[in-house]
Amino acid sequence: RKYLHNSRMIEIQGTMAERALEMLCLPEGRECLLLDIGCGTGLSGEVLEEEGHSWIGTDISLPMLNVATERGVEGGLVHDDMGAGLAFRDGVFDGAISISAVQWLCNAEKSEHNPRKRLQKFFESLYKCLRRGGR
Repeated sequence: RKYLHNSRMIEIQGTMAERALEMLCLPEGRECLLLDIGCGTGLSGEVLEEEGHSWIGTDISLPMLNVATERGVEGGLVHDDMGAGLAFRDGVFDGAISISAVQWLCNAEKSEHNPRKRLQKFFESLYKCLRRGGR
């Protein structure tokens, strides 16, 4: 909840999401389906909505996803561990963003976590769930 009550954090999250979306160079005037990896409370997803896109967010933190649900975000929410691979159909997303999440794959939270393998599993599954030409 600290992210929802700190105006500076909200501003930074919004600015980073805007920049990430800009860097995707998506076609103008076309709604895209985007994946928000590590979506947390849905702040980044709101930026995607404001720009006319649909989104699905995934996060390992159920409490953060519960806050997103309470806030009534428009995107779909999936409780998932990105280091175990993204469980989406092949070629479904036009693009993906991640604000402050991917670096956590380098941290071994459990003894069975191997950061190198988790990174590989994540990026392989991300590549698969992006459509051809996805960003």
